[in-house]
Formats: sequence, structure tokens, C-alpha cells
Amino acid sequence: MGDPKIEIRQTGDKGRGLFATGCFSDGEQIFQEIPFVSCQFAWNEDYQYQACEYCLRPLETAVENVKRLTMNEFVELPHPELCTINKSTHISCSLCGVKYCCAECREIAWNKYHKTLCLQKLHRDNTHPLEQLKEVWKEMHYPPETTSAFLFAKIFAMIHQSDDKDAIKNLLNEFCHETMNRDQNITHKLVGFKFAEQVETLRQLMLTSVPTESAQEWATPEGFQHLLALVGTNGQGIGTSSFSEWVKRITAMQLLPEEKAIVDNYIERIYDNFDKGVGDFLNNEGSGLYKMQSIINHSCRPNAVINFPNGNFQLAVTASRNINPGEEICISYLDNCILSRSRHSRQKILQENYLFNCKCDKCEEEINELDETSSDDDEDLSDE
Repeated sequence: MGDPKIEIRQTGDKGRGLFATGCFSDGEQIFQEIPFVSCQFAWNEDYQYQACEYCLRPLETAVENVKRLTMNEFVELPHPELCTINKSTHISCSLCGVKYCCAECREIAWNKYHKTLCLQKLHRDNTHPLEQLKEVWKEMHYPPETTSAFLFAKIFAMIHQSDDKDAIKNLLNEFCHETMNRDQNITHKLVGFKFAEQVETLRQLMLTSVPTESAQEWATPEGFQHLLALVGTNGQGIGTSSFSEWVKRITAMQLLPEEKAIVDNYIERIYDNFDKGVGDFLNNEGSGLYKMQSIINHSCRPNAVINFPNGNFQLAVTASRNINPGEEICISYLDNCILSRSRHSRQKILQENYLFNCKCDKCEEEINELDETSSDDDEDLSDE
């Protein structure tokens, strides 16, 4: 694996897991990884959250980002030089106008999948099969989004363009596989109650949108459902924001106490205005498949967290406490709000979304709790 401090082991009921073979200190980075494939969410893109088509790096400067989200053209930011977005490197596909943060990203995308997926037109053509695929998906999958039909299109295109098609397919096969019954449950979560009809609609559109001859095992009705379930099980959300990167940088600056107080207050007011305008939808959002990250199991008492330190799709797993050799590295599949709920509530959400019963230390310690969900939890769960 190249890193002597981590290794993959079989873990019985949980399958594979990632374990520490050396010590990690609280805050120490365990590894970084770019995805096998990733894609911005369809609704997120249509609502003008501008990101590089390949790496999801923001294409707006921090101040442009704030102006759009607050709908206030007169907003200014102190120390604008802390924004990391370099618009002079931005470039588009000359054939279809898709935007990239740099020529390198455009070249990688073209060589991996975009040569196949390029619409070959600078104006939007709603009759194109790929545009129809996107619109049908949007009708099935409203925000908050968890994946995109274009992710599946990219997978087929990558196999089609690859000189080593078996290597791509073998890598896909390394991701978690489920039984057909579990596939159906996961797919149901992705596309809703009419999932059988909707999955077939998606499959037919996919067959007319991208070449599938080299990946027939995923082009059949059963195979396509399996591919959806694979992404539903293993997909990792990605969030990027030029403003949040600016916030991290200015927070790290050595400011005089008076200026720091002014800046902190200003940032708080901006976030308040975001909340009034766009709520929780602050970031360029997408999802991706990460080979190493997908091996990491869940714990309700995790010892690691996921972040995106480079402002793009590159993921980092960082220790959230000291980790000793031999310990399994675990993240939480649940957010902090859900982690604070009762054992029964956590188990219910994990079973519905990931189809497993958690047996982590925290759940085992709380096993004698009444199998009831509190009234507050019930109200929250009904909103999800």
C-alpha cells in the first residue's frame, strides 16, 4: 500500500477494515486520496454552484461566492489575497464549453471520459440523450442530493476509453458488493418508491447516452441496479467552497486582537446571511468513489474524520484522537447531530441507509437502553 502505518485486514462480519500499524497523533493526517471517479450533483450545478468539472475546485473567488449566496453585490472581504482561486488558469472545453480550473484537469478529463461524454455543442441541447438523462435523474432525486446519474455515465465512459478495460472493471469490483435484496433496498433509497420503473428508465437512457458494449455486466437490468447500489453504498460526499477556504486562511492569520474580533464578527454575519438565503446549501457539492476510504468502517465513536484540505476532490482522513498500533481506523457515517441521539435512533438510520447493525463500542455499551426513539428523535427522523 506504500504507507507502513496502515494496512487492510479482514474483520469478520464487517468484511475488510483499515488498521493502524503505527501510532497516529490527534490531528495527524492518515492518508490522502483522489477518487476513482467523481461528479458534481445535478441540481447543485444547475443552481450555479460553479466548480471544475474534473476536480470540483470552485471557479468563483471567495468574494464572488459571498456575493452570489447573499445576493448582495456590494459585499467585500478583508484580505482578499487569501483567496486561493486563480481565475487566470481557468479553461473550457473548446467543443462544449464545460469549465475546468486548469488545462491539466481538462486534459485528464478528456483522456479519462470526456472524449466520450462531450456534447460537441456550445449551446445546451435538451434533446441530447445525456441532457435527458440529467433531467430524468433530477426528477427522481431532489436535494439534498447524494449522487448523480452522470457518475454512472462517467463510469461507462471510463471503461469505454480505457486501454485496460479489465483494470477499470477490477477496481470497481473491489468496492463493496451486496446481495440482490440489499441492492434493491439501497437503490430504493436513491430513486424513490417507484424504483423498479425508474431504474429501468435510467438504464434505457444510459444505453442511448454512452457506449456500454465494454461493460455489459452492468448494462443488464440486474447489473445496472447493482451498479447503482455499489455507488449508493460506497459513494462519499464532496464539498468545496472558496469562501470556507478563505475563512480557514484568515482564521490562521496572526491578527491583532481588535482586527480579529472585527473579522470574526464579519464572518459570523456572512454565515447568518447565508442561512437566511440558501440555508445549508453553501458548497459546490458532489460525490465520488474512493478506493481506500471505502474500506473504512463506521463507528459511533470514531477515531478519524474526513475532510478536503486542498479545496478540491482530494480527500484526507485525519486522526480525531490518538490512535495506537492495532486499532481499527473508523469514521462516522452519521453527522454529529445524529451521533448524539439514542442508540435506537442511530441503529435505525444506519439500517435504513447502510443496511447494517452497528456493533461499535458505544452501541455495545448502550445495548441495554430501551429500544425506543425519543420524541425529539422521532420528529427529526420524520424530516429525513
